[in-house]
Amino acid sequence: MLTLTNETHIMNRRSFFQATGIASLASQFAAQAADKAADPAKLPYDGPVFKIGNIGCGGRGTFVSGIIAENPGFKLTAACDYFEDRVKTFGEKFGVAADQQFTGLDGYKKMLEHVDAVAIHSPPGFHVQQAIDAVAAGKHVLIAKPVAIDVAGCEVIRQLAKDAAKKGIVVLADVQCRGDEFFQEGMKRIHEGAIGDLMFGECHYEADLIPLQSEEDNTPEGRLKNWIRHRDLAGDIITEQNIHALDIVSWAFGRPTRISGTCGRGGRPDNVGDVSDHFALLFEFQKGTVTFASRQYAAWGSPFLCDNRFVGNKGAFTSKFGGRVMIRGGKENFWAGGESKNLYRSGSVNNVESFRAAIAAKDPKGNPTIEGAVETTLLTLFGEFAAKAGHSVTWDEFIRDAKPVKMNLDGLKA
Repeated sequence: MLTLTNETHIMNRRSFFQATGIASLASQFAAQAADKAADPAKLPYDGPVFKIGNIGCGGRGTFVSGIIAENPGFKLTAACDYFEDRVKTFGEKFGVAADQQFTGLDGYKKMLEHVDAVAIHSPPGFHVQQAIDAVAAGKHVLIAKPVAIDVAGCEVIRQLAKDAAKKGIVVLADVQCRGDEFFQEGMKRIHEGAIGDLMFGECHYEADLIPLQSEEDNTPEGRLKNWIRHRDLAGDIITEQNIHALDIVSWAFGRPTRISGTCGRGGRPDNVGDVSDHFALLFEFQKGTVTFASRQYAAWGSPFLCDNRFVGNKGAFTSKFGGRVMIRGGKENFWAGGESKNLYRSGSVNNVESFRAAIAAKDPKGNPTIEGAVETTLLTLFGEFAAKAGHSVTWDEFIRDAKPVKMNLDGLKA
């Protein structure tokens, strides 16, 4: 039986790089996915069709379900959301029968009886238990980022994926950059030494404030609708949103040894919730340091920014979410790379196809995407912990002192 503990799986730098060279699964199935991103329905398909149910019928869940519905290897047959109006709208959009629409906190458990696989798009605080229940029921799991919102949850997901793989159950993390061919190739080149020893990096995430979904945040259901504003439901903003940028840091540098920095809530027009709206951090690694800056509030017209620049002693790697990924250096190291302008969609198209292909092959290959997703989530939690501690914190101190997070679900119906 899985239990929530703060014990962590310790990896050295080399084994981390090997483990996070997880592009192998996506690369193996990427050829079909690249074409499928244009118009999957036009490709001939004579393989098995898997029944899949979606948990969480909000914006992201609806968006990715559209991608799932386009994949001829899946049939979207069930859906669950706490709110009846949302699951009804979702059902009308995707043709889900009324008796396959489930509501309430535990509605997904009934849904598991009717599907082969689930896509988890609920608020992140629910991800761990929903994944546990799905795997226990023998269902394959596509899980959105972040996979958990505390250290204990991360370790449960890590072990869950390993145990599931032994049973032939696929657990795959839908992290867009990890599903992109240019990010995969860029990271492969970094790990092979294309920019030499990593020395320094810069990472940014800048976006506008996500608007409130309910003006009644003081009610249980209003609070749930505003889940992204509440640490116990979403994780802090560094974990729920900034993770897109910090995933590339984790992928390249591995696990930090020490973090210093700060965070706060200075730019919000309201006082709803308790998540931060900006972070400024210094990550120290076994080799090299990375600075990180983020803001999630109105910046008077400043554009969205999610980018990275890593400098080594032989070259420099640059990337932008939805922009160019490349390596600058000498003739032997230069790589022009490329760009996936609609990465928010194309990365998930590739991940959904990798999910289908792994299920069809009846071979999870160890569920390799989860290792990187867990390590990146831990990095963001480490950053949050150090920023709120108000002083420099080592990895060991973080793991020793990190506390489990309990969601406040008072007043909500099962």
